[in-house]
Amino acid sequence: MKTGGSKVIEVDGKYHVWTDRVGTGAVKMLTLHGGPGFTHDYLECFEDFLPQHGISFYYYDQLGSGSSDRPDDVKLWTVDRFRGEVEQVRKGLGLDKFYLYGHSWGGMLGIEYALEHQDHLKALIISDMTAGIPEYEAYAQKLLGELSEDDRKTLEKYAAAGNFEAPEYQEIMFGKVYAAHLIRINPWPEPVDRAFKKFNAQVYNTMQGPNEFVISGNFKSWSRWADLPKIKVPTLIIAGGKGTMNPSDIRRMGRLIPRSRVVITEGSHLSMYDDQERYFRELVRFIKDVEAGRFK
Repeated sequence: MKTGGSKVIEVDGKYHVWTDRVGTGAVKMLTLHGGPGFTHDYLECFEDFLPQHGISFYYYDQLGSGSSDRPDDVKLWTVDRFRGEVEQVRKGLGLDKFYLYGHSWGGMLGIEYALEHQDHLKALIISDMTAGIPEYEAYAQKLLGELSEDDRKTLEKYAAAGNFEAPEYQEIMFGKVYAAHLIRINPWPEPVDRAFKKFNAQVYNTMQGPNEFVISGNFKSWSRWADLPKIKVPTLIIAGGKGTMNPSDIRRMGRLIPRSRVVITEGSHLSMYDDQERYFRELVRFIKDVEAGRFK
């Protein structure tokens, strides 16, 4: 039966996650969206850049997100369970020797998957994610420190009270911090706006915390720096120079992963939009180099 590429896959023996294939090219790529708790929607710009190069890719809404099941159970929202879910999705799609692309939290999940299952990978693409949350937090504080003294005091006041939904707090975070470092386009592209409207706060708050710059969830101590040399497959590490990850940390990842290439764009955390031509040029170049055996 033809479904246009969409397929529902059972995970954990009782839940179902939604996937969708775009393109029919021989090169296969599975995408891991950010969040955690966001959706595939903001990756829809990939449709304009990859299929015409013979690259077919799969959207996948992780459990709790988008068109997948959304169980109300905080015990499900752990790094280990999501890593196992990716392997179940790989099997369900029949993928092997494929490209695994992960953005933000998806990049963290991609590192986790590669460390356990890289025998199934042809290559790994880590987009806008560092290898440790402590380093991520340190850089986040540096970026917040660039705000005016009044803005910093306002954020500190509401954070101390745990009132992250206060209009004054949200105005600074979205109007100034996110505008400078998350996506440098106003108004937001429709797929980005749609992804934010659909995100599952329970998943996000349980694992990450109240926002991109306050980490209080269960992956707060996550760090894989010591394990990066174990990743032997060709790896592209790409990040926005004006984003939420320290470019120095991104370059350090490149020194630790043996067969890696590092690209720092002029964009933000979502440089697939605000430095779009460079971002996709580098993605396609990496894939073509791997396919041609030019990546050593």
